[in-house]
Amino acid sequence: MSQKSAARATGASVAWVMVITSVAGFMAALDNLVVTTALPSIHEDLGGGLHDLEWTVSAYTLTFAVLLMSGAALGDRFGRRKLFTVGLAVFTGASAAAALAPGLDALIAARAVQGVGAAIMMPLTLTLLTAAVPEGRRGTAYGIWGAVNGLAVAGGPLIGGSLTEHISWQWIFWLNVPLGLALLPLARLRLAESYGSGARLDVVGTLLASGGLFGVVYALVRGPVDGWAGATVLGGLITGGVLLGGFVRHGMRAEAPMLPMRLFRSRAFSGINAASLLMFLGMFGSIFLLSQYMQTVLGHSPTEAGLRMLPWTGMPMLVSPLAGHLSDRIGGRPVVAAGLFLQATGLAWFACVAAPDATYAAQLPALVISGIGMSLYFAPASSLVMAGVRPHEQGIASGANNALREVGGALGIAVMSSVFSAQGGYASPQHFVDGLRPALWTGAAVVAVAAVAALCIPSRRPAAPTPGRKASGERDEALTAA
Repeated sequence: MSQKSAARATGASVAWVMVITSVAGFMAALDNLVVTTALPSIHEDLGGGLHDLEWTVSAYTLTFAVLLMSGAALGDRFGRRKLFTVGLAVFTGASAAAALAPGLDALIAARAVQGVGAAIMMPLTLTLLTAAVPEGRRGTAYGIWGAVNGLAVAGGPLIGGSLTEHISWQWIFWLNVPLGLALLPLARLRLAESYGSGARLDVVGTLLASGGLFGVVYALVRGPVDGWAGATVLGGLITGGVLLGGFVRHGMRAEAPMLPMRLFRSRAFSGINAASLLMFLGMFGSIFLLSQYMQTVLGHSPTEAGLRMLPWTGMPMLVSPLAGHLSDRIGGRPVVAAGLFLQATGLAWFACVAAPDATYAAQLPALVISGIGMSLYFAPASSLVMAGVRPHEQGIASGANNALREVGGALGIAVMSSVFSAQGGYASPQHFVDGLRPALWTGAAVVAVAAVAALCIPSRRPAAPTPGRKASGERDEALTAA
């Protein structure tokens, strides 16, 4: 084979890997928010209360978060392509099960299994892409991968709303099935098998984290229903707290824990991770309630609700490149902190204007401010995570930050729904708004605390890159942003 033919073959192989990993990442990222605009339709078809609807989102984010750091270790030990196809098959099968669910319990169970598949599949998409792409082209590849995932997050509410309105809510899950079935043989044929350095799977840490988080979230969800002094709620909080305490102790003492607690000795790492968890707590909880407010109170269709959310959820596609450039010039800390303060301002604005007859003109400034704030946070946050640890710990640090974001999302839905239930409900539009306002004020306060945590990150102005290191730095930034 000539050199030119070999280059063409290599290029075609890389293109296939980019397609497979980007589409798989799109599916996993999409299912974080795709359910939100379908919740009123799911409630209408399957019944259940607010606490049941919470689990249709939280069951996915919790299993995704807890197992995310184990996905890469599984691939390193048993084969990355093999585990990627296993995760993809589990995710695809669980999507079909969710679409066919006869009731909420079955839907919630299917969503939990979806999260397991996504947690195995998602971290391996980037590992497989890195192995296939020549070093000089990785910056472009990471950029495409990250853009596709960003499109999934931005389009989640709109895609979910459009499918729900024009076909049925089941199609937000059926959408994954043909994509998954198409990717499975392609992954087998086009991805090369590879193994890692024998990373250990932390079974004890996984069990402690998953049990502790489930106990806390379960108690927060059941609190408004069973009463905060009930045995089930108190038992969940106490048991969950003890298990999470055991997880922290395990991370301090174990030889190879899934989350080494020594990383949190770095003020930069602790600050950005606290900010990330609190940011997602406020953001996810707000989107969960606002998507329902736009439909059940304001009377918008699912598609209209998704479109009206775009100034918030879609803004990172426009602003993030500018935010990244700004962080290169003045450093990531002020950009992240400014973004979080803007996000808090947007939620507070929405709390002020929320009413049974609020116009979109009154809501739009809050959505735009929140979108700009979220964009300023996303661009430099991952770089700040990596800057706070040593180079050989960056893989663990990235996985920990992503997992804490998902945990924040699950906690946000539970906490803000509990505040909503304590003050309001679905009995009338005014009753819904009565619960929505204090929930949004809670979200604004939490994100404001996240901004304060970001200000605790040590100031570090970016050094001017030398000509020989510029490309490498750009590649690292693209990888961490993804």
